[in-house]
Amino acid sequence: MSTPDTTPTVVLVPGHWLGAWAWDDVVTHLHAAGLATAALTLPGLDPHDPDRATRTLDDQTAAVEDAVRAAAGAGHPVVLVAHSGANAPVSVLLDRHPDLVTHVVWVDSGPAAPGAVFAPGAPADLVELPLPDLDALGAQASLDGLDADALARFRDRAVPEPGPVLTQAVELTDPRRLDVPTTLVCCSITGAQVRELADAGHPMFAEVAGLRHVDVVDLPTGHWPMWSRPADLADVVAAVARRAAG
Repeated sequence: MSTPDTTPTVVLVPGHWLGAWAWDDVVTHLHAAGLATAALTLPGLDPHDPDRATRTLDDQTAAVEDAVRAAAGAGHPVVLVAHSGANAPVSVLLDRHPDLVTHVVWVDSGPAAPGAVFAPGAPADLVELPLPDLDALGAQASLDGLDADALARFRDRAVPEPGPVLTQAVELTDPRRLDVPTTLVCCSITGAQVRELADAGHPMFAEVAGLRHVDVVDLPTGHWPMWSRPADLADVVAAVARRAAG
């Protein structure tokens, strides 16, 4: 009688402007650790999609669900890794199907709150949001640890984020999403600061305060650790996967 393979599949979801390529260095290290991976390019972030600017948050959530179901259907636990703005579709997926995910890892991010809108002040008919110039981007999120090659690759390969993704509110109704075991990988701010903001009721961290099974890992660097510290980020994810295999 064969023994079921309980090795997790790691599903990697990049943040705004990014495709599956953003995870390449991390994937190399995860494969070396013996882990299967599925890195996603969310709907709206494929530069060859002629209708990409019309893709919605629901479309992105469906893509995450498809990847998670494919892994779970093969009998593998799923470790779902979300960076930055991927928190919106991943939060919706966790709300709709908390039973499909064994563990979620937020990379310099965290779960979105009910009703959250990434760009609440944007016009409802916003078509798309291109990557800001690096000075403006650096004022919004830390670029620490990124060398000239990484920044050039980011600028050259970034795809404008679809407007509907940025203006659609996150709808969450099932509190079981808070039961999914969680790891927060804190990069541009510390874990202590995240906990302090959550305890103080900061709206950006409201969901963190409600998580029932959460670990916090500090990985000091900028907002894009998949490029600045890929081996270390992979080590964190691999450790989570080993626990999930349990």
